[in-house]
Amino acid sequence: MEPMGQESQGAAGPQEGREETRLEEAPEPEPKYSDRQSREDGAGTQPVGPGGRDTAAAEGEAPAGPAVAGRREGRGKWDGADGKGKPRESESGKDLGKPEDAARKPGDQQSGTSREYSRERFQERAEGTEQVEGKYPLEEKPDWRKIPTQETKETNENKIFRGKKETSAGRETEQLFRRPTIRFSIRPRPSSQSLWSDHWHPSPSLFNQLATMGDPDVLEMVQQEERRSSRDADYSFETNEPSLGSRETSLLIGEETLFKKDKQSKDSIFFRDGIRQIDFVLSYVDDIKKEGDIKAERRKEFELNLKKTGLELETEDKTNSEDGKTYFVKIHAPWEVLATYAEVLGIKMPIKESDIPRPEKVPFSYMLGPLKLPRNVKHPHPEYFTAQFTRHRQELFLIDDKSSFFPSSSRNRIVYYILSRCPFGVEEGKKKFGIERLLTSHTYSSAYPLHDGQYWKPSEPSHPVNERYMLCQNWARFSYFYKEQPLDLIRNYYGEKIGIYFVFLGFYTEMLLFAAIVGLACFVYGLLSMHSSTRSTEICDPEIGGQIIMCPLCDLVCEFWRLNSTCLASKVSHLFDNESTVFFAIFMGIWVTLFLEFWKQRQARLEYEWDLVDFEEEQQQLQLRPEFEAMCKHRKMNPVTKEMEPYMPLHRRIPWYFLSGATVTLWMTLVIASMVSVIVYRLAVFATFASFMESEASLKHVKSVLTPQITTSLTGSCLNFIVILILNFFYEKISAWITKMEIPRTYQEYESSLTLKMFLFQFVNFYSSCFYVAFFKGKFVGYPGKYTYMFNVWRSEECDPGGCLIELTTQLTIIMTGKQIFGNIQEAIYPFILNWWRRRKARTNSEKLYSRWEQDHDLESFGSLGLFYEYLETVIQFGFVTLFVASFPLAPLLALLNNAIEIRVDAWKLTTQYRRPVAAKAHSIGVWQDILYGMAVLSVASNAFIVAFTSDIIPRLVYLYAYSTNTSDPLKGYVNNSLSVFLVADLPNYTAPSEKRDFTTCRYRDYRYPPEHDQKYSHNMQYWHVLAAKMTFIIVMEHVVFLVKFLLAWMIPDVPKDVLERIKREKLMTVKIIHDFELNKLKENLRVDSNEFAKEVMIQENKVQLAKSTI
Repeated sequence: MEPMGQESQGAAGPQEGREETRLEEAPEPEPKYSDRQSREDGAGTQPVGPGGRDTAAAEGEAPAGPAVAGRREGRGKWDGADGKGKPRESESGKDLGKPEDAARKPGDQQSGTSREYSRERFQERAEGTEQVEGKYPLEEKPDWRKIPTQETKETNENKIFRGKKETSAGRETEQLFRRPTIRFSIRPRPSSQSLWSDHWHPSPSLFNQLATMGDPDVLEMVQQEERRSSRDADYSFETNEPSLGSRETSLLIGEETLFKKDKQSKDSIFFRDGIRQIDFVLSYVDDIKKEGDIKAERRKEFELNLKKTGLELETEDKTNSEDGKTYFVKIHAPWEVLATYAEVLGIKMPIKESDIPRPEKVPFSYMLGPLKLPRNVKHPHPEYFTAQFTRHRQELFLIDDKSSFFPSSSRNRIVYYILSRCPFGVEEGKKKFGIERLLTSHTYSSAYPLHDGQYWKPSEPSHPVNERYMLCQNWARFSYFYKEQPLDLIRNYYGEKIGIYFVFLGFYTEMLLFAAIVGLACFVYGLLSMHSSTRSTEICDPEIGGQIIMCPLCDLVCEFWRLNSTCLASKVSHLFDNESTVFFAIFMGIWVTLFLEFWKQRQARLEYEWDLVDFEEEQQQLQLRPEFEAMCKHRKMNPVTKEMEPYMPLHRRIPWYFLSGATVTLWMTLVIASMVSVIVYRLAVFATFASFMESEASLKHVKSVLTPQITTSLTGSCLNFIVILILNFFYEKISAWITKMEIPRTYQEYESSLTLKMFLFQFVNFYSSCFYVAFFKGKFVGYPGKYTYMFNVWRSEECDPGGCLIELTTQLTIIMTGKQIFGNIQEAIYPFILNWWRRRKARTNSEKLYSRWEQDHDLESFGSLGLFYEYLETVIQFGFVTLFVASFPLAPLLALLNNAIEIRVDAWKLTTQYRRPVAAKAHSIGVWQDILYGMAVLSVASNAFIVAFTSDIIPRLVYLYAYSTNTSDPLKGYVNNSLSVFLVADLPNYTAPSEKRDFTTCRYRDYRYPPEHDQKYSHNMQYWHVLAAKMTFIIVMEHVVFLVKFLLAWMIPDVPKDVLERIKREKLMTVKIIHDFELNKLKENLRVDSNEFAKEVMIQENKVQLAKSTI
């Protein structure tokens, strides 16, 4: 046999020499060849790849090197018809990496290798080979993918032992002084399992289940399966040091070819080699306490398991950080990892550009030109037909460049999926895993994906597009408050979950425009009719209101007062309590129905545009929370997937459910108690305000504007708002802890449970005071001489003679406006100050002087519940707009103005002040939509009751049609009719004021018989007429609005017709494309197989003829 070629020998390296010595001392193996034994023959096994996988070295060639998944490219082919394995000699200066330089003749192949050769030639014709030149010259190496058949192995069994021993010492000496040669190469991977493979292949569902469970060796298993099935090649780094793993190769690159940190671009989002993109960053600080060693061991184990999953890590020492304390671990996901977990997560990728045109422009769209964004910003990418990514159909997808095929949002989502399931040890007999646990224990201080670059400047031409800069220029600018949002760009950068929130907020703001216009029209009507109001005129008239003496509003210290002292309050009350109030209440009941129905259509269109149509079925069951998996000791069969899944019995959850319910009930009771405390405050200080303002002569002019009722209402509302904020702060912490103790199964269940708790509390916290003013204040007061008392101490509050609607408007305005202002300050100024302080503590003040990952590290974290609070704030505002809108028609206008600012504040803080959130998928707004439906139904009833019991419109209508005797001015005399008479002599001594008086009667607001009547101070017939009219109005209004709501919900389809057609078209085209792809591949394989069969038949016939001729 001929010795091995010199070039092949030179690539073996010292490690191979040591392995050869061991093989020579071993006895000669039996001529029985298994898959494992065929890999051991030759140069032995070499640990490569992230999982330490063994890769075979073919006869006469170097063992598999350190590239990811053992892929090799650009190697010379073997010559010779007899399979002797002599490599082609290379000439100086020629590129030996091209496959055509090493082509083999089909006619020279033996029967044992013809099948392998034909398959390789078919792959070359079908796929093509693309070579990417590296920094160093390429070196010809044998093709590792040529796996010897059994005949070849029998023929050349002992070849590897001859010649190696003679030249090993010389090669080791040469290898010590040779500079590492690094090759970068790319080859498309064949899509399907080999038709010639006789081995069993695990099903993809097995890999998906292992990846879901966080098995760090899943990538190794996938790579072994792919090596047996398709023997393909991916992007790889290769050196002529065959014993080095891929991580050690990174170290070689860092030692030989890279540059120092101070020479690297400060905005770089790549590893030091400038090629591998940073997908995620972990940071930590040395802990000198007792737990420092434990944390270091956790980090070591965690990072080791990350490497086993295939991720590539690069650590920045603390000496390179600005504060001199923080280590940064940069993470890169290579193609194999992305492809594996993209299939696990069911990520859809483009397979063909869509032939469905975008929706045509709406009528009069030219009038909306100033509101539109440029087309390249609104739609940065064309539309595609998509399919779930799979490793075995890679040729089906539009892969122009593997490094940019998966968008950055998908990359960081995949990496976070691995981080959240990667184990870091066993403590207290339980398996511990997940980056969230490490962050909670302060083993790592932060974990975040990188922004694309600086938000104030675009990226350099050689770098990827800086989408952060595009968002800042076209979205996060306050001067663009009137423009539409770049929704596709938001989705590409932040993911669908954040994207759909901004779609909802934008759509809600657009719909508010119509409600704001109608509400403003109702307010203008009240403003124009204020001076013509008969009720206000009579109250302000000195001859009417000035002659009416009202009974004291409190015991002892409060004096009798005249009705015209509330002149200004009555005029202001008319702005919101007029004939248009009924119309606006009915309109808002219909508006909220239209809003929800049109939002369902918008959501359906969004699901189609963002490939979320089948998201719930594909994705939801895989998103198990790591905490749930860690706590579960039981498993049961999933009836749908027929796979074993973690399971927790109900009896283990019941105690936590009881604790959760008790906690929520306790805090809601605490809210009610705080509201009662505010009521007590109002009762206690009302007398103080009344006596103080009556005794101070300097306040005589102020009394006409700030009556004791208004002053008490304003201060009480402000105090109530402060109490709301304090209770809200503490409850947020407790509700998050209680929800974690319930151990929800999926992230959706966790968010739904937390949402329910938080909303119930916020509902009671924010709306309880408004419900009190609207439905309880002034309704159970009693009458002079027989007032009702709270705790037998404080007399119940009375409404103004014009009704309690003005007080409800005051309460609603203060809480709603105060919450919006406080929220915007908290969202914008708070992170800005924190970031400024972090930069100030750094060694340099300018963020241009430190690296990209350090800049993002010093930003505020958005947090896993950041979006939850945004939804909660919007839904609470929706409640103010709908539940009490009859008392305040300007509420939609205030909400519209706030939301126009809120969108830009949220955009600005996400783009400039927060770290980039981890991308996540969502096909809807989730449980918030059910909450909105519940509030919509409740709003119809609440507005009907506000109009009936809080407003003064129903009593005026009853007087107009049943009791008025003035035909020219039917409402004249209404004020006198609505006030009952009380005899001052009947006042008890403990309630009557001590001042002298020259009148015998006083008036109070109610419908009761006068003192001279046989049933004095009892409710008269008009009271029951008014009550019957109020109940009739509530029933009629509710039925009318609900009927219209149901009709609109029935008439408006949930999914528009054109969207249904587009969905059907895309499904049809996707199935057709996949069918054609599989059919063509099958035809090609059958053609190749038939050629192989013909060759086998010819060889067998030649053998028979040769045997006959010999005989």
